[in-house]
Amino acid sequence: MTIEIKTDAMEPIRHTYDHIARRFGDKPASRYQEASYDVEATINHHYKPLWAPDKLINDPSWTAICMGDWHDVKDPRQFYYGSYVQARAKLQDVTESNYAFFDKRNLADKLPQSVRDETLNCLLPLRFAEGAANMNNMYCASRAVSLIVRQAFVFAAMDRLGTAQYVSRIGLLLDGNSGETLAAAKQAWMNAPQWQPMRHYLEDVFALSDWFETFVAQAVLMDQYTYRVMFHAWDDSISGQGGGDIAMLLEFMQEWFKDASRWVDGALKVVVAESDENKVLIKGWLDLWRDRARAAVKAVADTTSMDVEAAIAAADADLDKRLQKAGL
Repeated sequence: MTIEIKTDAMEPIRHTYDHIARRFGDKPASRYQEASYDVEATINHHYKPLWAPDKLINDPSWTAICMGDWHDVKDPRQFYYGSYVQARAKLQDVTESNYAFFDKRNLADKLPQSVRDETLNCLLPLRFAEGAANMNNMYCASRAVSLIVRQAFVFAAMDRLGTAQYVSRIGLLLDGNSGETLAAAKQAWMNAPQWQPMRHYLEDVFALSDWFETFVAQAVLMDQYTYRVMFHAWDDSISGQGGGDIAMLLEFMQEWFKDASRWVDGALKVVVAESDENKVLIKGWLDLWRDRARAAVKAVADTTSMDVEAAIAAADADLDKRLQKAGL
């Protein structure tokens, strides 16, 4: 007796979900596409928001920016929940290793007093600025129309909580987990003159109603100056003063900013290219907020030992380059 084994290919009836097929055709879709496109409700709303009865859920009029399709503002990193968690887990593994190394070797005790003082006075209060950034990103997420935009803001908001926690842990490493440095950082954020321009700026951004203006004021401007000056230029400055060990504790912030800038620049470029009206609006917001963002960060940087003018100039030049690539 002989047995003949045959194989037969079965063609699937459909290759993806109907709403994805309508946008991309009936072909296998990526996980990012399936998790991100056309998921939000657009019809058959059950109720209007009680806090804004003139609006609908996912109402595009929450911003003056007009897009034919907000799904064009896609994330170049293609982050959906699964890919985002995997990427951040890898970054967190490296960061946790750095913090454990710093703690195990008692490197806090080997820092020069000048570096320790600058870290406590000029870095730790940024934990509150990161908390404000979390709130601003969550506001954008709550008002954005499409899930593809909303999820990017949610991921950014969670990242800012992570940054706030890492900044807090730096304080705990320096005070032996007593929490005294964090209490002092709060008092500095609330009362120290150098922190009030940044605090004022962020609280004014809280009051904005147009979520895309919030995006410009926070993600495009304040993040640019804060990260380029305080997490890059200041890091270089203290490394030359015997504070190189602090640098390993700031790696998460530096890598995150590089990664997040891809999404910020990509979103800005697509929206600017959509229409001249969008371009004019964004230019107006940049003119309104840029000088204040620069001055707020400079007020803090002036209390450090870094070359502040050079750091601000470098941040300005980098921002101009980013805006030019975005079509502004």
